[in-house]
Amino acid sequence: MSTEDLKKQAAHRAVEFIQSNMVVGLGHGSTTAFAIEKLAQLLQSGELASITAVPCSLEVEAHARRLGIPLASLEEQPVIDLTIDGADEVDPQMNLIKGGGGALLREKIVACASQREIIIIDGSKLSAKLGTSFALPVEVIPFAWAIEKQFIEGLGAKVMRRGGDKPFVTDQGNVILDCQFSPIDNAAQLARTLNDRAGIVEHGLFIDLATDLIVADSSGARHYQHSTDLPLPIKK
Repeated sequence: MSTEDLKKQAAHRAVEFIQSNMVVGLGHGSTTAFAIEKLAQLLQSGELASITAVPCSLEVEAHARRLGIPLASLEEQPVIDLTIDGADEVDPQMNLIKGGGGALLREKIVACASQREIIIIDGSKLSAKLGTSFALPVEVIPFAWAIEKQFIEGLGAKVMRRGGDKPFVTDQGNVILDCQFSPIDNAAQLARTLNDRAGIVEHGLFIDLATDLIVADSSGARHYQHSTDLPLPIKK
């Protein structure tokens, strides 16, 4: 199966958890796009009804609106029943690196507002340690990007501003530093260190936020729950 087929398989499995009358968070990224399209199909067919969705980015908002999915803001729906989102890397404790698409701030806000956070990935995203195969995105205010780059380099990372001389700009008007630690020895400690730094708006370490994980590979789509199935069976 192709990577696209695996992404679709994981996405469609996650949509099975959505029930009528739910408030649903819509994550950002290519895998979640399949879930958004499947949700729209189920609404159009009448298999689901009275769904309200909270999008994690302006791009997702536009996509969902085109498909006719009813949308709401967090002001209108501060409690989200279930969010479906992707990840760039997942460790055995179901901690994540997210932010490859640049929407990490809104994605984390929506995750914190969600009673259930279902992460969908293909098997290539599993890793024994975060940072092994994906750089950690860190969102910073433009005013501070240079000193934050120096600060994170002092923590042992190789740091690049996304977009270089024409920096990528997030929905909130910030820039992203991609930080390669290769790998991260203590993700929770690093998250706390970054949280305490002025100028850093948010980072892509999602610690203890995922409640469910759906992994699609050649064996099918497997479902794991944070409360019962940790650590995940990931080969070192």
